[in-house]
Amino acid sequence: MHTNEVTIHDIAEILGINSSTVSRALNNSPRVAQKTKDKILKKANELGYQRNDLASNLRKSKTFTLGVIVPRISRHFFSSAIAGIEEAAFKEGYNVIICQSLESLEREQSIINTLVANRVDGVLISISMETENYKHFKGLEQRNIPFVFFDRHCNISKTSKVVIDDFEAAYRATEHLIQQKSTEIAHFSGPQNLEIYKNRFKGYKAALENYKIPFREELVIASSLMEDDGAKNIKKILSLPFQVDGLFCANDVVAIGAIQYLKKIGIKIPEDIAIVGFSNETTSSVIDPALTTIHQSGFKIGQIATNLLLDKISNDDKKQIHETIIVKTNLIERKSSLRIEKHE
Repeated sequence: MHTNEVTIHDIAEILGINSSTVSRALNNSPRVAQKTKDKILKKANELGYQRNDLASNLRKSKTFTLGVIVPRISRHFFSSAIAGIEEAAFKEGYNVIICQSLESLEREQSIINTLVANRVDGVLISISMETENYKHFKGLEQRNIPFVFFDRHCNISKTSKVVIDDFEAAYRATEHLIQQKSTEIAHFSGPQNLEIYKNRFKGYKAALENYKIPFREELVIASSLMEDDGAKNIKKILSLPFQVDGLFCANDVVAIGAIQYLKKIGIKIPEDIAIVGFSNETTSSVIDPALTTIHQSGFKIGQIATNLLLDKISNDDKKQIHETIIVKTNLIERKSSLRIEKHE
């Protein structure tokens, strides 16, 4: 065997192990046991193996680059997810291109085209509020570029995603308001083309039904969930002939907007209206009163989604398995909803 012809596959064949394990070991991946790494490196040196990253990347069409698309980097959840993505990717020798759609379908489609042109090895996606057409994701499939959805996802077959149980989390948030003696509970939802907001609405409605509280369609308002939507939506709710005493919001940003407006007009929180948000933004703990919210770990979701994508990339010659991984959430109780003190 000539020195310049030694490949990763040669080393794998001689040692009787998977070529992807050899590749990871030569890239010093922590996913390979040290004993196995030592054995692989020893054999590579014996055979005179020389890394040729450029030739290797061209041959395999690999750039060791991942694309990431998020709606807004400024949101705490997405910045945390990006931190988790970058940490997991870096451990495996991958770089990351971070893009934001700014809630625009057109921009999201353009980003996909740019990432394909830059020959990324895979894409991590949290879709925009406008995304109802999924053709651009089919384009990734046709080019054999693996992708994984995280948080916001589309309901299309043969895809993998890392999500939370939005139904269960919303049910728990609404149940908490009921336990705090709220009987007329409004809901500020997001666009119903997105699965996460559909499921949060369903969880809210199911909690009302389970506790025999009437569901009123007028008390559900869908919007883009920005801070100014909080003020606009709460004005509409207060104009209705119902004594609303609870509010569950599909994100913290719109909840904070509602709190600020209610304080301005002299409505007491939680005495008059108890409020629960969703996603535990950094501002949620410092606003007065501090916002009760559902915490979802963006960092953990980002890490898990990246590892799932990297597994797809390394197994590109095998049958792809499509997975849905559900990450746990928890309700953080703060002053915006607590009317009843807990007793040990």
